[in-house]
Amino acid sequence: MTALITPAQLASRLRVPVASLDAPSAQDACDHATGMVRGVSAQTLSFVAGDTIDLPGGERILRLPQRPVVVDGGNPLTVIELGEYGGIDVTMIEHRDYTRLGADLKRGWPWWYGASQRLQGWPYTRLTGVWAPTVRVTYSHGYATLPDEVTSIVLDVAAVLYSNPTQLRSISIDDYSETRATEVLGANLVAAIGLKLAEVGLKRRAFAIRTV
Repeated sequence: MTALITPAQLASRLRVPVASLDAPSAQDACDHATGMVRGVSAQTLSFVAGDTIDLPGGERILRLPQRPVVVDGGNPLTVIELGEYGGIDVTMIEHRDYTRLGADLKRGWPWWYGASQRLQGWPYTRLTGVWAPTVRVTYSHGYATLPDEVTSIVLDVAAVLYSNPTQLRSISIDDYSETRATEVLGANLVAAIGLKLAEVGLKRRAFAIRTV
């Protein structure tokens, strides 16, 4: 998958001419920074159209793992409850079988609302309840243009990876000694990425099985 930033953006972040960068090393830093941010956030971030995944149901709320969810005329949302043991797959209709708030697909009514006594769906023939054990969802998600705050985080990580490719905290050669002010690998960098992502609301975890 394409990196979220380019060597030219990295050069700007480092405040050096792009021609002065080692091109392979700069691209490697961009690629690895992208992978780390995607891994920690558990988000693809870039736009993906028509992604199909299987999600575990069994609850009233089905949470789509990738954000933001994009639903419009060119990007429909398809939700299918999969039948078990040869059962029938049922296509669910928004506003009839479930409601959507952002990335949350909600079915039924709260228990205190008398869920066992109420019906839903046209013409009101289905009992309210929870999602089937497995639900297949096809939807579009991600950013066509990456937000500035996310780009900034990826650039920060890439700058660290490019500036210290040896991944060492300190270097000593004869009479020369250099100590880095920033930890560059391991739990420290991962934790730093997690904190930054949490600040902009992008650190999320959810379980899904991608089918295509």
